[in-house]
Amino acid sequence: MADKQKSEMTFLEHLEDLRWHLVRSVLAILIGAVVAFIYKHIVFDIIILGPSRNDFITNELLCQFGKWFNNFMIGLGRTGGNPDILCMNSEPLRLQNFQMAGQFMAHIKISIVCGFIIGFPYIVYEFWKFISPALYPKERKHARSAVLAISLLFFLGVMFGYFLIAPLSVNFLITYKTSDIVENIPQLSSYVSLVSSISFSGGVVFELPAIIYFLSKVGLVTPEFLKKYRRHAIIVLLIIAAIITPPDVFSQILVCIPLVILYEVSIIISKRIAKKRNTE
Repeated sequence: MADKQKSEMTFLEHLEDLRWHLVRSVLAILIGAVVAFIYKHIVFDIIILGPSRNDFITNELLCQFGKWFNNFMIGLGRTGGNPDILCMNSEPLRLQNFQMAGQFMAHIKISIVCGFIIGFPYIVYEFWKFISPALYPKERKHARSAVLAISLLFFLGVMFGYFLIAPLSVNFLITYKTSDIVENIPQLSSYVSLVSSISFSGGVVFELPAIIYFLSKVGLVTPEFLKKYRRHAIIVLLIIAAIITPPDVFSQILVCIPLVILYEVSIIISKRIAKKRNTE
């Protein structure tokens, strides 16, 4: 009965309903931001500054792998290279702040980003609640699992960006020099923007299967279309990888590989939707 009444609302009533969904979503972001703001030592010292330290899990694993591979090559009778070649961010990162409110604004910015990441599942849930009255009962059942899938993809993307791309980016940019007389001492705001934008961008690009799912459901995308323009899509994915990574080929390829895998998964999803549509 409630869904029926909601589907019969006027345009202005729908706008009012949308407003309250947006208000609740913003409140969820603010609550998460307040929690992140209070626990600033955990957010900054452990999370944000983590990729810049040599004891960060990604840096440690790559360093250990480089040393193992070097010993492996020596065991095969070949000349070993530099065993520390994959040991990133070995030097302590020095950050500086030139503005009176610089640290406070960086604190506010990263708190809002954390609030959005923490509240993302609830935001997706509010969006689903808004569109659910327009869906059939069978579609609503699948939509519930879609909320979980969208949230999971987002968190996987954030983790991918944070644990893999962020330390590689920090290491590349902090060690890149045009001259030995120029010392890299980045500003706090620059470092915070780098880590937060990479992590958030990872969450966004990992939503590709979910986007293809909805486009296939409404008939705007077909598996044949995705296969036909696969090469074009790979070029677009390379461009996206170049945008969200530092300007080195290794990082771009490292980001593009999971994007290509997600694109292939999207083709499979589109195939299943098309097959289901043909059998109905």
